[in-house]
Amino acid sequence: MPRFSVIVPAYKVQAYLHECLASVLEQSFTDFELIAVDDCSPDACGALIDEAAARDPRVRAVHLEENAGLGPARNAGMEHATGDYLLFLDGDDTLTPGALQAVADRLKRTEEPDLLVFDYARTYWSGDSARNQLAHLLTEEGPAPFELADRPALLRLLMVAWNKAYRREFVAREGAAFPAGFYEDAPWTYPLLMAAGSIATLDRVCVHYRQRRHGSILHTVSRGHFDVFDQYERVFAFFERRPDLAAAWRPMVFRRMVDHLAAVYARPDRLPRASRAEFLRRARAHYRRYRTPGTPPGLRARARHTLLRLGSRRLYGAATAAVRGTARARRLATGALRRARGALLRAHYRVQLRLPVRDDQAVFSAYWGQGYRCNPGALEAAFREHAPHIRTAWIAAPEHHHTVPLGTRRLTPGTAAYWTALARSKYLVNNVNFDRRLVKRPEQVLVQTQHGTPLKHMGLDLLDRPAAARGTDFAALLARADQWDYVLSANRHSTLVWERAFPAAYTTLEYGCPRTDAFQRATAGDVARIRESLGVPPGTTAILYAPTHRDYRRGQRSPLDLERVARRLGPGFVVLARAHHAYGGALAATSGHVIDVSGHRGVEELCLASDALVTDYSSLMFDYAGLDRPIVLHLADWDAYEAARGCYFDVREFPPGAVARGEDELVDIFASGHWRGSRSAQLRGAFRGRFCPFDDGRVAERVVRRVVYGEVGVPGVVPPEERRPAPAVAVSGVCPPRSPSDAALPHPPALSGGPTP
Repeated sequence: MPRFSVIVPAYKVQAYLHECLASVLEQSFTDFELIAVDDCSPDACGALIDEAAARDPRVRAVHLEENAGLGPARNAGMEHATGDYLLFLDGDDTLTPGALQAVADRLKRTEEPDLLVFDYARTYWSGDSARNQLAHLLTEEGPAPFELADRPALLRLLMVAWNKAYRREFVAREGAAFPAGFYEDAPWTYPLLMAAGSIATLDRVCVHYRQRRHGSILHTVSRGHFDVFDQYERVFAFFERRPDLAAAWRPMVFRRMVDHLAAVYARPDRLPRASRAEFLRRARAHYRRYRTPGTPPGLRARARHTLLRLGSRRLYGAATAAVRGTARARRLATGALRRARGALLRAHYRVQLRLPVRDDQAVFSAYWGQGYRCNPGALEAAFREHAPHIRTAWIAAPEHHHTVPLGTRRLTPGTAAYWTALARSKYLVNNVNFDRRLVKRPEQVLVQTQHGTPLKHMGLDLLDRPAAARGTDFAALLARADQWDYVLSANRHSTLVWERAFPAAYTTLEYGCPRTDAFQRATAGDVARIRESLGVPPGTTAILYAPTHRDYRRGQRSPLDLERVARRLGPGFVVLARAHHAYGGALAATSGHVIDVSGHRGVEELCLASDALVTDYSSLMFDYAGLDRPIVLHLADWDAYEAARGCYFDVREFPPGAVARGEDELVDIFASGHWRGSRSAQLRGAFRGRFCPFDDGRVAERVVRRVVYGEVGVPGVVPPEERRPAPAVAVSGVCPPRSPSDAALPHPPALSGGPTP
C-alpha cells in the first residue's frame, strides 16, 4: 500500500497537464500512486494520461464516460485510491520539488494526524509568484498535532481541497465526498477540518496554484456560480448532523459564508449581468436562514453583512460606489501628500547642499538598502575601530534596521535625515550606487567597494549581452562611476576588469576584499556558535550551497533538488541553502537535512559555519578560497550562462576545486571523498594564490588608513603562509582517496581582464 494517493482530475487542461503529472512523478519521494482522472475532456487530456500510465506503473488512468465536474472526478479517483493519505492536485497546478518528502516527514513528526495543511503560492503567466498571504497561520511552532479549537484561525485559509493531505481512513469514516457543481471545496473542507481529531501544519509551499489568463471555471461568467448557495446548504446540513460541532463553529462559518457570497457578487467576471439581482436576493435569503449570533464582525465586514441582509441591489451598488469613491479620494489625497512631501525633501536637500560638509561623518549602505553586510559592513566596523572620531550611519530599509550595530545611526531611505547625511557626510561608502539623485560634492569622498571578484561580465562589458544588460543606461552608469573616488579591488584580475568595465578617474585600491577579514579573525568557538544558531546538527558536514542569479531565466529556480541531494548524501551531511540577494526569497524549504539560510544577515557567517562550498558562477568562490576549505563547482548550465552573461575566464579550466556537470556527479564527488582530496586541495591552493593575495584579515584597516589618513600600504600584507583562517569543524567520514602528488595543475587565466574570446 503506497504512502500517498495523489488524485489529479483533468478537464480542458491539455496545455498544462504534462507539467502537472511530471511535477508528481519527478518527486524525490517515490512511495505514491498517481490517479489521473480524465473527466471526459474533449481535448487531449485522456491521451496524455494514457501515455503517462504507459510510461510509469505508478500512474493509474481513470476515464469517465461523461463530463461530471471537478467534484465527481475527484470522487472517482478516491474510489481507486489505496494510499495511507489522499492528496488532490488540479490538472493545471503543480507540486513543488520535494513537496511529498516534506509532507511525509511532517506526517511522521506529528504522529500521523487526520489532516495536514500545507501552503501554496500563486503563479502567474509573467513568471511571477506570490505566496499565500496567510502563510503565518501555518507556523509549525507549538504542539502538534492539535485540534481545530486550538488554532481556529485555520478557517481563514483558502477553503480548497488541494492544500491538505487527508488520512484515507479518516475520510472513509466521515463518509466525505465532493458534491457536483462550482465551489465543491466548501462542503468538503469545512466538515473535515471541524471533524478532524488531529491536525498538523507544514510551513512550506507545496503547490503552485496557476493563475490562468482565461479558461478557469471560477473566472467564467456563468450561472454556475449560483452553486455556491447549494454548497453552503450542505455545510450547514453538516451542523444539523453534528450539533456537537455547531455551537463552536457555526458562527465562524456563517461569517465566512457572508464574505464568500459578497466576493462572488462583487467580482465582475462571475455573474451574468441579468442574474445579479437574483443572486443578491438568494444571498439575502441565505443570510436570514443561517444567521448565527456570535462575535461581531469588523467594520468592513459589518457593512457586507448589512448589505446582504437587506438584499437591495441599488443599495449595494450605492454603497459600493461610495466605498470606491472614498478609496479614490484617499488615493488622490495620498498622492498629493506624497508629492508635497517630495517637494519639501528636495528643497531640504538643496539647503543641505549649501551647508558645510562634516568631516567627522561617514554614511554606508549595501545592496540598495538591504541591511548591514558585505564590504561596506566590514569597512563600517573598521571606521569605528581605526577612525573613532568619525561618526558612522547606515542606510537601510526599516525591515533591515535590526541588522545595524547599536553604535551606528540608522537611516531610512527617503527621509530628511537620509538626505542630510548624503549632502553633508564626508565619506560615502557603498557596494552598489547611491540614490541616482545624489549630488556628489568636491569635498566628499565616495568609496565604491564592489561586491566580490568578477567572474561574470560587468559594466561596459555587458554592451553586447542584452539578456544581462536588460536596458541598462550605460551613459548613466558611467556618470555614476565618475562620482567614485576610490574603487576597491581584491586582486590584479579585478583591477583590470574594473578599470575597463567602469572607465573613470577614480583611484583603485588593490588591497583585498574587506568582507573576508572575518575569515582570518574568527575562532573555532565562533564557528561552533554560528553552527548552533543555524541548527546544524553536531557531527555533520555542512555544505553551503550558494548559486548566483541567472540573467537568462526569470525568477528563482534551484538547479539542484536539494532534498534529494541531502537524502542521497546521507545523515552525515546537511545543506545550507542560500538564495542570491537579487531574488529576495528562500531558495529551499527547511526540511530534514536542508536548512534555508537565505534570510541570514551575512554570507560571511554562513561560510564560517560550513565545511564546504557548492556554487556555480558566484563571486563567493573567490572569498571562500581564502578560507581554505573545499569548494565544488556545479556547472550544469555553463553554455547557457556563458552565452547570456559572459565570463572573464573559463572557470572549468582553472577551478578552485572539483567540478560537477550534473547532480549525480555532484553527489558522487561528496560520496567518494574527492571534494576534500589532495587534488582538490592543490586546485584550491593555486586558485587562492591567484585571487586572494591580500586577504589577510587586515584589508578593511588598510582601506581606512588610506582613505582617512592617507597612509599607503599600512598595515603590511601578512604572507599567505602565515595566515590562519578560522578552522572548520572536524568531520568524520570516509578517508578521501589521494590524487597523484605530481598531477599537473591547470594554467591560471591570463590577466588581460578582457572577455573570453
